[in-house]
Amino acid sequence: MAQKLAAGNWKMNGTEASLAEVDAMLAAYPAPGCGVLICPPATLLDRLSRRIGTGPIATGAQDCHMNTKGAHTGDISAEMIKDAGGAYAILGHSERRTDHGETDAIVNAKTAAALAGGLVAVVCIGETEAQRDAGETLDLIGTQLAGSIPDGVSGQTLVVAYEPVWAIGTGRVPTLEQITEVHDFIRARLQERFGADLGGAVSLLYGGSVKPSNAAEIFAVANVDGALVGGASLKAADFGAIIDALQNA
Repeated sequence: MAQKLAAGNWKMNGTEASLAEVDAMLAAYPAPGCGVLICPPATLLDRLSRRIGTGPIATGAQDCHMNTKGAHTGDISAEMIKDAGGAYAILGHSERRTDHGETDAIVNAKTAAALAGGLVAVVCIGETEAQRDAGETLDLIGTQLAGSIPDGVSGQTLVVAYEPVWAIGTGRVPTLEQITEVHDFIRARLQERFGADLGGAVSLLYGGSVKPSNAAEIFAVANVDGALVGGASLKAADFGAIIDALQNA
């Protein structure tokens, strides 16, 4: 059975002062009824991990290079992420695919590196508004799934996050029927490729303008095991409300 997971992607936000929000979360959720993950900017990963210690919140990075070391200015490897206390890596986020030209093949290589380095890979997929309007969503999702995920994964090492690009940070959210269609499709494709048990154990997250006011109805959708949350994960009160919704789903 897939684990419930509330994952926060801070993106390029946060300084030392932001860690006070994590302190508030630790006080409010000493033993949350679901997995909780925060992926801060790389500058805060070590400090955040030390602050949490062996507490109930996991930490991770927002990217991971495909190589273990070398002349790759500005990049970080799986070994470095582990060394800084991270256990997860977000890979193939639409902002990486768009801003840095990351292809499915690049995401695949990064995912393989993350797995080899002992990290849990959170692989992001999702369509643009133009692709949605053209009726290409499921074809695109199928292509991204096949191309971005390497062999050798398990339900404990892979998380898939569906984030429709047109809903990220816009306040727009797909209908529950649209979310259901895509998440059911992802689950079926994973089970076809990896078998019913493994494919059924991969956590499927929805991302794209998730907030306290809509979290409960999204989490009630079949095959939605949690959320990858952007802006709402920056404040303990907002992220806490989303965690509450997931615990009660």
